[in-house]
Amino acid sequence: MQTLVTDKPEEAASHLNRGETVAFPTETVYGLGADAFNPDAVAGIFRAKGRPSDNPLIVHVASPDRVGEVAREINEAAQRLIERYFPGPLTIVLKKRDSVPDIVSAGLPTVGVRCPAHSQAAEFLRHCKHPVAAPSANVSGRPSPTDWKTVYHDLGGKIACLLRGEPSTIGLESTIVDCSVKPPLLLRSGAISLEALQEIVPDIKVATTCREGEAPKSPGQKYRHYSPEAEIILVETAPSSLPTEQKAAWIGLSTPPAGATKSLQCHDLDEYARVLFGFFRTCDAEGIRTIYCELPPEEGIGRAIRDRLVKAAG
Repeated sequence: MQTLVTDKPEEAASHLNRGETVAFPTETVYGLGADAFNPDAVAGIFRAKGRPSDNPLIVHVASPDRVGEVAREINEAAQRLIERYFPGPLTIVLKKRDSVPDIVSAGLPTVGVRCPAHSQAAEFLRHCKHPVAAPSANVSGRPSPTDWKTVYHDLGGKIACLLRGEPSTIGLESTIVDCSVKPPLLLRSGAISLEALQEIVPDIKVATTCREGEAPKSPGQKYRHYSPEAEIILVETAPSSLPTEQKAAWIGLSTPPAGATKSLQCHDLDEYARVLFGFFRTCDAEGIRTIYCELPPEEGIGRAIRDRLVKAAG
């Protein structure tokens, strides 16, 4: 299969409307989309990514008023979050309509819904006939793609079309809140922090880890994710030096240790989030064998960065 790379959202949407898979940019990471109401098209996502079938997909809509196309009911907590954070980097899990195929929801009675705050993504979604099911546009388990060249590296020749845009401005996948239960549960941390969510819905709690044999209600709960080929070593504080017998890299907020083959000192947490996955990819390309990652404070987007680092380390 030859992958068409285009700058035109309408052209990309025409491929999706024909039942094909299309990668597209969002403010979080690039997504790999298919018509959410077409099970055969959605199956193409799983084939291209090598994604486990029990890992549910997030459905993307062009505007907040289209959430009802996939959600059977929108309760008060969900409505308050939609009014505050749609469009934006937030996914809300709700009870799904029967029109949403089981392959999208991994057989669950719920579905995650998101409305991206990205002008190119919004235009693409407006040209799509139906809502779009889309996980991140990478080989399953690898660091999520934040630029179109990374998408092409992973999925070129496996998907029909790639909508080329600018690099993602956030760099981490969306925050996910399960509003199908009471109290609502934070399933995955992201750019919208727990503290910010609780300002809108005070009783939101953090979900426990997905147990063995339990079906995940959202992406990022069960399987190893975001992993480079290099070994990830997590540290709370920066060591004075790194081992020199192998190529080792450093990323964090502190001054890089001596001996690092490659290093990146981030100015703040937002930069840390934005560059993390790209740094993993660059290290792999340069043959780095070990990446030392400084764990940030568990507050704000720091909680999301810690989550990705822990999952990347396995």
